[in-house]
Formats: sequence, C-alpha cells, structure tokens
Amino acid sequence: MSLKLYVGNLNYRTTEDKLKDLFSQYGEVTSVNILQGRGFGFVEMSTEEGAQEAKNNLNGTEFDGRKIIVNDARPKGEKRSGDRRFGSGPQRRTFRKY
Repeated sequence: MSLKLYVGNLNYRTTEDKLKDLFSQYGEVTSVNILQGRGFGFVEMSTEEGAQEAKNNLNGTEFDGRKIIVNDARPKGEKRSGDRRFGSGPQRRTFRKY
C-alpha cells in the first residue's frame, strides 16, 4: 500500500526531481506532483514505513531555502476544521446605507 504525503511551504522554484531526490532517502517514491505557483505538492511513497520515516525526518526542516511542512495527505474534498474557504467561521454581513 502506498501513502500520499502533503508537502507545504515549498519554494516556487522547487522541481519535482529535487523533491523526489529528497524523499528517496526514506524509501521508494512512486509519484511526485507539485502544484505550480501554489507552494505545495504531494509525494507518494511505496510503503507506509517509508512515508512515516520521511514525515518524521523532514517535517520542519529546511529545503530549498524554506522550512517545509510534511503531513499525511487528506482525501480530496475533506474539510479542515476552521478552514474559512469551506464556510466555517464568521459569515459576511451586509449593511444598508441610508
């Protein structure tokens, strides 16, 4: 079973090859996908052990001049608690001008 990891706070110049090389230290990387211009991406590892080791060793470390964030990727569409983009938090109020 492979495990997908979220990698955040990436330098916008980071390439998929550089990210693959970094994560390959902890096991076989099956795929890398960086969302260009967004500062984050996903790395899929071939084993759960390799993914866990990569997450434990790389989260909060400096890579390409930035401290990266490495977490388990959430399934598509899963909400974060407190994520305002999905409607939680204060609602906008409109006021009439008299």
